[in-house]
Amino acid sequence: MIQLLIGLFLYGIGIALIVRAAIGVAPWDVLAQGIDNHTHLGFGLITILLSGVVLLLWIPIRQKPGAGTLLNALLVGPSADVGLWLIPADLDLWARILLFAAGLLLIAVATGLYIGAHFGPGPRDGLMTGLHQRTGWKIWIVRTGIEVIVLGIGWVLGGNVGIGTVLFAVLIGPLCQRTIPFFAVRRPAAVSPAPDPDAERVAG
Repeated sequence: MIQLLIGLFLYGIGIALIVRAAIGVAPWDVLAQGIDNHTHLGFGLITILLSGVVLLLWIPIRQKPGAGTLLNALLVGPSADVGLWLIPADLDLWARILLFAAGLLLIAVATGLYIGAHFGPGPRDGLMTGLHQRTGWKIWIVRTGIEVIVLGIGWVLGGNVGIGTVLFAVLIGPLCQRTIPFFAVRRPAAVSPAPDPDAERVAG
């Protein structure tokens, strides 16, 4: 549970780092911006609605939400707000590039931490792991494919795309391919009960 909570908190901080870098947001945020351009429902509400749509996509791939899924929805947003409060805006370009790199790495580590805790993935990561399990494709292929498709739709709808968006879409999959197994909690194997000498004598 501690690993789960740390992972979710760091995920929000990673989002804040990338937002403050201001060289392009993540593909899912591009999609939310694009939809908002046409519906004017607000970025936050659209993000929630997208999470609901993604959870519906869990049904055909037989994914089940867990405590981590619900905590993801509750904790990532507030932790991102904390990060945006702590991290200054309007930095020099070199500093923003460093912020982006740190945010990308932190999101990959956070993904490994909270998925590896085995309390259930968030809506978007659950789609990734579910497709990985059902298709047998490598995680980096599934994650990169999802991000590229989402990015393309968001760009067509008018979402804000930058070099950081492209780097995120291309690099997050290979990074998660390494962090998820690295941080996976190893469950102890079932221990066979010790033989009962009395039972053995009775059986004999």
